Amino acid sequence: MEVNLENSTSELPPESSAEMPKDRRREALGNLCVLPDEILCSILTSLTPLDVARLSCVSSVIYILCNEEPLWMSLCLNNVKRHIEYQGSWKKTALHQLDLPYQYYETCKRPLHFNGFNSLFLYRRLYRCYTSLNGFSFDGGTIERKENIYLEEFQRDYDGQKPVLISGLSDNWPARKSWTTEQLSAKYGDAKFRLSQRSSQKITMKFKDYLSYMQIQHDEDPLYIFDEKFGDSAPDLLKDYTVPHLFQEDYFDILDSEKRPPFRWLIIGPERSGASWHVDPALTSAWNTLISGRKRWALYPPGRVPSGVTVHVNEEDGDVNIDGPSSLQWWLDFYPLLTDAEKPIECTQLPGETIFVPSGWWHCVLNLETTIAVTQNFVNSKNFEFVCLDMSPGYRHKGVCRAGVLALDEGSFEDLKKNGLCLDNKLSSFDATRKEKRLKICQPLEDSENENDTNSLSKCHGLGSLEFSYDINFLAMFLDKERDHYNSLWASGNCIGQREMREWLWKLWLGRPELRDLIWKGACIALNAGKWFERVGEICSFHGLPSPLHDEKLPVGTGSNPVYLVADYAIKIFVEDGLEASLYGLGTELEFYSLLHKVNSPLKNYIPGVLASGILLFENGLYTVFPWDGKGIPEVIANCNFISIIHKKTDFPFGIWSKKQFECQNAGMSPCESGNSGKCSLIWPYIVTKRCRGNIYAELRDTLPWEDTLNLASFLGEKLHNLHIVPCPSSNASLLRVGEQIELPHDNRFLEIAADKIHIAAEWNLFISTLNRKRKDLSDLLTKWGDPIPRKLIEKVAEYIPHDFAEFLDIFEEVCKSCTWVHSDVMDDNIYMTQCSSAGSTCHLLAEDGYVNCYSSNRGQKHSWHPSHILDFSNLSIGDPILDLIPIHLDIFRGDSRLLKQFLKSYGLALGRKRSLNELVKDNRFHRLSYRAM
Repeated sequence: MEVNLENSTSELPPESSAEMPKDRRREALGNLCVLPDEILCSILTSLTPLDVARLSCVSSVIYILCNEEPLWMSLCLNNVKRHIEYQGSWKKTALHQLDLPYQYYETCKRPLHFNGFNSLFLYRRLYRCYTSLNGFSFDGGTIERKENIYLEEFQRDYDGQKPVLISGLSDNWPARKSWTTEQLSAKYGDAKFRLSQRSSQKITMKFKDYLSYMQIQHDEDPLYIFDEKFGDSAPDLLKDYTVPHLFQEDYFDILDSEKRPPFRWLIIGPERSGASWHVDPALTSAWNTLISGRKRWALYPPGRVPSGVTVHVNEEDGDVNIDGPSSLQWWLDFYPLLTDAEKPIECTQLPGETIFVPSGWWHCVLNLETTIAVTQNFVNSKNFEFVCLDMSPGYRHKGVCRAGVLALDEGSFEDLKKNGLCLDNKLSSFDATRKEKRLKICQPLEDSENENDTNSLSKCHGLGSLEFSYDINFLAMFLDKERDHYNSLWASGNCIGQREMREWLWKLWLGRPELRDLIWKGACIALNAGKWFERVGEICSFHGLPSPLHDEKLPVGTGSNPVYLVADYAIKIFVEDGLEASLYGLGTELEFYSLLHKVNSPLKNYIPGVLASGILLFENGLYTVFPWDGKGIPEVIANCNFISIIHKKTDFPFGIWSKKQFECQNAGMSPCESGNSGKCSLIWPYIVTKRCRGNIYAELRDTLPWEDTLNLASFLGEKLHNLHIVPCPSSNASLLRVGEQIELPHDNRFLEIAADKIHIAAEWNLFISTLNRKRKDLSDLLTKWGDPIPRKLIEKVAEYIPHDFAEFLDIFEEVCKSCTWVHSDVMDDNIYMTQCSSAGSTCHLLAEDGYVNCYSSNRGQKHSWHPSHILDFSNLSIGDPILDLIPIHLDIFRGDSRLLKQFLKSYGLALGRKRSLNELVKDNRFHRLSYRAM
């Protein structure tokens, strides 16, 4: 049967008789007729293009629904294989994306026509596709307009308070003359730009193709260029404008460009395109300068959810999703129904004008004609604390920031006030969809006695006499104090990750000392820094260490555990993955240090010396410190009765083998499933070591001469060799026998792997079981990591990883004979460098037991910096030594083969010897070192 894949129309042919055509909907849809057209069209978007083509043959009404352009636009954007080349219709574009034979295009010329079917939903959608917006400019709007405003006036009257439309800020920009569609096409016609995100994939289109699309499209919600990386595609565009003097202050400037979150966008769009209702990411503020065209803006103050919009906040990670109509649909269907008191503040932006949108303000933008604009988001002193709040763990505060009192149930705020304005667990989950809440309207802006009064702009009455105020002290009351920044799920919608957040605050702390009072306030909100500072103070007091100074209040680095540098001491509090994992982490580290001294390994001179360790308990409002050297089970832990795995008969019950079994037990489980984060959250293991002097390699990388970097490779080769030959603790084979079931790829049978069946050491059986558990749902796990892992790699990972890890490991004789200690995290922020003070040809390092020669590939060469210490052994493991080579080669060497060769030369020990080819498994991938590393 021939399948017609071209647009159809439900236009009625001329009728010769006055009799109305029979309604064909019920007969054509059968039982599906009970569903409204909107639901049917939504269901169709979840099908594949081929399924939709087949379904269109079922009946006349299904044919009409399956040939709607908006449907094919969704199907095309959800199945993008490469940059889009618009073919005149979205159906043809989808065919082009699928690389179908040309004969399918021929059938597009013969659309079918049917009478007897009417759909108000389809008609409205068709109207939105072809409506003209000439009459949408209305009047000058209700937003204030200023010309060439002074910085002092802007900071006093607008920044962090209310929007303003400013003219004159871009008068001297070259972009005002050169940013036309003709000139941009001539210069950047083949450059690819990112489009507005209509799917989970990054969608790009060549500029010349996009211009063709703009000229012929009739989409109800047209695609528009919204590219945060336009400086990469067209770097000269960055020279055509400058950040206006009012918005120069931006605290994200302190981050390196590759670590900075997206902050600037080129925006080009046709008539009817625009941005639906949203609040800018991370509660940042923004400015938007229009180069050409006209834009219609609508804005509501924070906490005032626009009509037709629903806010969803994930209770697990706090991720915020906003559902609502497109910009055009809102202006057509919702705006006319609003009373004067319910209407937003609004304006029509003209070329050369810049609009300022403060933190937390809802806004919606509609392009009245083809527009070109540039916009940037920023963090300054007025919104810094709000940005920190939005990236704090939890969800209630995020709901309140955007939906105000709509995020609370009737009794929640009263409970809050009764408990001394301290949020407790009695608050019910966020719900912004309840109809009775939607009917409660915020105080209109024009009712305010003083338009410059910040509070009057942000008050919202809804739950009795309650008032919502966009005030940081008010909003911070809704933080979940039980959620720890270091140990909570991180919202995928946050603009930067947890480590990047800590790095940002630390760099601000070092680089902007004049802002430390403000930075401390933000850190207390985002990291709960005040509590951690209180805890480290208790540890210092117990051990007679100096109290932390004002400059030492903030945790250092980007690690997963808070670390403090106090005088000559480094104090680390273990929190990563919950208390049980923290105990294994500290117990293993203490066991390793004890073993280093027992065998007198030279590695001990290059690891910070341990001065104290123990456990901190908070109970009944008081802190208590229990010293612990890793041996035995502390009474405070024994009383918890939650530890799942302890080898009680060993010297270090929380040592490496207990840790490995714990990892095996929790492998493949999500943080929620493992349940570690919620157990005994008032107990923290800690360790105190001698503070290293100098700089971490990450801070020196770009300034070190080649000789110093080569010297570092030699140093790492020798130190990793020393690490890998340290004898491992003896293991009890009976405790390490872990049976594991693996589903074979071609049938439903199961293979039971046990140490006695595959003839390998008992400890390797434990590792195999761990890997097998991690293999389960691996694709889903990698997907949650987001952009760092390419989608194509995730799709291939299942077929790349062996189904039988025992067979994989068994081909290497050395690794199957014994295990080695593995640091597993030797990266550029875990290596300390010391500046040479020697005037001779040989540098020296003062170690605990005397002077140790500096390592150099050229002994007569004087170097300015040399490595002194390797840090952070909390992630110690046992396994294949190649695990240490991978982070070194990728993170420290950045893939430089010369440094790798120098490392291997200094290492002096093979990382694994293959068996003869006759003994290798049939799949020859297994015997390649690159495969083994992956």
